Amino acid sequence: MPLVSFHAQRISASLPKNVDKEDIKSLGLMGLYDALKKFDPARDLKFDTYASFRIRGAILDGLRKEDWLPRGMREKAKKIEAKIEELEQKYLRTVTASEVAEQLDLSEGEVHRTMSEHLVANVLSMDEQASGNDEPEGKSFVIKDERASTPEETLVKKELLKEIASEITKLSEKEQLVLSLFYHEELTLTEIGEVMNLSTSRISQIHSKSIFKLRNCLMKINDPNHR
Repeated sequence: MPLVSFHAQRISASLPKNVDKEDIKSLGLMGLYDALKKFDPARDLKFDTYASFRIRGAILDGLRKEDWLPRGMREKAKKIEAKIEELEQKYLRTVTASEVAEQLDLSEGEVHRTMSEHLVANVLSMDEQASGNDEPEGKSFVIKDERASTPEETLVKKELLKEIASEITKLSEKEQLVLSLFYHEELTLTEIGEVMNLSTSRISQIHSKSIFKLRNCLMKINDPNHR
């Protein structure tokens, strides 16, 4: 059960408020039940590890089947992306969320939140399972490449990862700490708030703002043709 709560809270952190957290937990429970039925104690694999794959997979699979990102939100994200591209071409630099917000008569927080949620939606759409749930654990939760990467593609990927690492160093100390605790240490937003003596909502704001700042680099990773 703690595993279900853990993965439900982590995934819910980047979802719109209209998504019921209890629904996310219910999907996770289905994954846990599936893990209990299919786990083989004779294999050299910890149950927690196996269950985590099943729980996370069940949640993501359930989200993919439901159009949880409202149409209005998708349209808003498209307008924001179009405005970002327009302003970047005009100023020949990376624009800030406040500049985009001013142009679209939105709040800065709304821009951060919309782009963060839209990014998660794109990742989910890419992360489709290629076959049934009986695949070896872990394999059905990654993006499958039908062809091997060429040396050139591998080099480009490494350069892009270095670029992201460089961009992360440009974030504020608080932003870097939140990203590190969330993605590296795998703490929940509530736990990070306790560590940093900030509210969960404030940690969520910092997380969304950080993701917005890294948007260009992340888009390059997902789309090598994006510049």
